[in-house]
This record gives sequence, structure tokens and C-alpha cells, in this order.
Amino acid sequence: MLYGRYLFQLVFNSLTLLPPFKGSTFRGVFGIALKKVICPLKKQDCTLCLLRGRCIYLEIFEKPPATDKPGIPSPPHPFILEPPLSDQTEYQPGEECALNLILLGKANEYLPYFVYAVEQMGRQGIGKKMAGKRSTFRLKEIRNGDRLVYDSAKGDFYRPEPQQLALENFEQEIVGQRWERLSLRLLTPLRLKFENRLQAELPFHVLIRAALRRIAQLNQHFGDGEPKLDYTGLVARAEKVNIERTDLRWFDWKRYSNRQEQSMLMGGMIGEITYRGDLTEFLPLLRYCEKVHLGKATTFGLGQIQVCL
Repeated sequence: MLYGRYLFQLVFNSLTLLPPFKGSTFRGVFGIALKKVICPLKKQDCTLCLLRGRCIYLEIFEKPPATDKPGIPSPPHPFILEPPLSDQTEYQPGEECALNLILLGKANEYLPYFVYAVEQMGRQGIGKKMAGKRSTFRLKEIRNGDRLVYDSAKGDFYRPEPQQLALENFEQEIVGQRWERLSLRLLTPLRLKFENRLQAELPFHVLIRAALRRIAQLNQHFGDGEPKLDYTGLVARAEKVNIERTDLRWFDWKRYSNRQEQSMLMGGMIGEITYRGDLTEFLPLLRYCEKVHLGKATTFGLGQIQVCL
């Protein structure tokens, strides 16, 4: 699966007030800005649009299931926005803020559209209104690792080559090694459902079920197809792994849905948990999910994890 990670460096033009968790703020404004950049028919209902079969906005943001049969989930989004992990809420004029954008599969080809969308975000404003207006920002630069992708001062854009993200790469890293203990940090709220209920606890088998589901879905839609794994066996063996220590807690945050025109609670687990058992074969799955997040609402930056050995 093609994988690109791009660091957008933003500079605020005026005093800016943002919430402690900024994923909803950036994701909400981003969707509006992306549609403005891409859509030639600004007020057209997407479901009635003649261009919907070739629309980049729908491909990225609102792609429907391949079938209208009930119970078939919508495809995962091909992007993830990683907001700053800092809980800083006040930014002074000239202060900078970094936003990571992860693109999966073909979405990497559309990077210029994302650049224009972020610039559009900066012009239309973000954060809490002050004197009836939202604060604006400018896009300073974009980097892909050490490489400069976009320099706003010069207007130069260099198309980077996305990397191949594959489980095999992580499996090769563990050859000849063994792990019986690992800790998992939930850097942003993790929303997981097991048996149709949101979880406030994280048994290892629930974590591995979520990782397998995420990896299978992403590779099915953006890669070379669902990987050939022993799904049943992995879950059975994960059930034998114990929790040694847990410091997880529930974190509630609220977002406003423009589509549903209402506020929504989007809580999830944060904190750290340590597992003990035969963990070696699960490490590639978790390393993979460090790159692509876990659980629900990953486009907001939820489900960002860090494995500590």
C-alpha cells in the first residue's frame, strides 16, 4: 500500500484560540475547504451530480459502499489528519503549528489538492471566533521526512515518492527476536467497538481484532488486497496475553457536525497499558497500526498509538 506522510507547517496571522484536542477543528474546516477547491458545482447535491463517478472530493471524503446491501460499511478514508499532540489552546500572531497529513494509496496523487485545501483553510479561518471572525493562518512549508515538498515563499512544489507500507517489512525486523512484554501508549483517544459496544477497557484480543480489521480494510481498498493472515489463530492466541498494568482513562470531547447540524460526543480511551505474554508475532501488526492509527474516526487523528518495548 502506498503511504505518504506530510508535515504542514502553519503560521498564525493573529491571536488564535483552539481546543485542547484539535482534530475535530482541523478536520471540519478541511472538509469544507477541500470541497471548495475541487467542486465546480458549489451548491450541487453530491448524490445528484453527474460528476460523482469521477469526483476527487467524493473519492477522498464521502465514498459510498460498493454495494447498497444493508450492513456493508463505507470504505475507510484514504487520509488521516494528525493534529498537534500539545494541549496548547492559545497561539500568538507569528506562532507556528505543525499538522501531519497521511495519505494512503492513490490519494497520494492528489497531494496538490490537499495543499490548496489547507491554504483555503488558512484564508477562511479556524478556531474560536473573535470580534465575529475566525483567525487566519498561512501555510509556510510542507515536508516529507527531511525533504522539502512545498515552499510557499518561492511557490516551489516537488512531488515526493510515497513509500510502500507492508506487513512484511515489519515482520523482517523481528526475525530471531522475542518479546514477552510491551506497553502501548494511546496518544489520542481510541474509539473501539467490540460486540457492538464502545470499549472503556482494552484486553489484548480486542486490540488485535481492531488491528487486524484496520489492516485488512486498508489493504483491501488501497493496497493489493487483504493480507493472508491466520486471523482466527491470532485472535485465539491474543486471548492468552495478560494485562500487567493499565493507566487508561476515558476522555470525552465534543465536535459539531455540519452535516447533522448538531454537537456530538466523541470520547475514547487515552493513557498507557502494559501487556505480558507471547507477544512477538503481534508486534508487526501494532507497528503497522502506529503508521495508520486504529479504531473509529481516524481522519480526526483519533487512534494514534505508540508501541514501547
